[in-house]
Amino acid sequence: MSDPEDDSSSDTDFEPSTLGTKEYWEDAYQKELETFADIGDVGEIWFGEESMSRVLRWMDRAKVPAEAAILDIGTGNGAFLVELAKHGRRNLTGIDYSVASVELARNVLRAEDLADVTVKEVDFLNCHGELKGFDVCIDKGTFDAISLNPNSSKEDKKLYVQVLKDALKDKGFFAITSCNWTKEQLLDRFREGLRKPSRWRMDGF
Repeated sequence: MSDPEDDSSSDTDFEPSTLGTKEYWEDAYQKELETFADIGDVGEIWFGEESMSRVLRWMDRAKVPAEAAILDIGTGNGAFLVELAKHGRRNLTGIDYSVASVELARNVLRAEDLADVTVKEVDFLNCHGELKGFDVCIDKGTFDAISLNPNSSKEDKKLYVQVLKDALKDKGFFAITSCNWTKEQLLDRFREGLRKPSRWRMDGF
């Protein structure tokens, strides 16, 4: 097995981008927040509705119980939390480092009469052990954003894996959707930290 930090392709397949900065997302979600207040449009669903459906089907096949504790990493507008709740998932938490995202997600959930879903302002890489005990962690683009951050380092990617490991229960599941990393790169990146590749779901676009 190759070490992802020694794999020359693992960190150089794409250039840094403002898409990886907190400022970009704060501005984007502030605009979506204002649009939602004006016309009720929740904004963009990253990777599309089909990506959410694939994860939901995978969870059904994996027989994840309805009461499982689920963490949506980088919840954005909260659209996936809404879909999870509509599919009978009852123990949901969404986190995002964007203040505007958290406000938007809470407003979207409230409009769907889902005020019991937890949404918190948390930076995944700087959560200081706050995230624990989850049966399922879902990432739809957050690891991509971290990888695109001009100020990101290889240590940030290692830290992501460690925080994920701490957040998941021993027999937990991890679902990741990425448009930047191949399946092989993701396996290299996460297998040593999690050691349960059979419990992953990966999508690439």
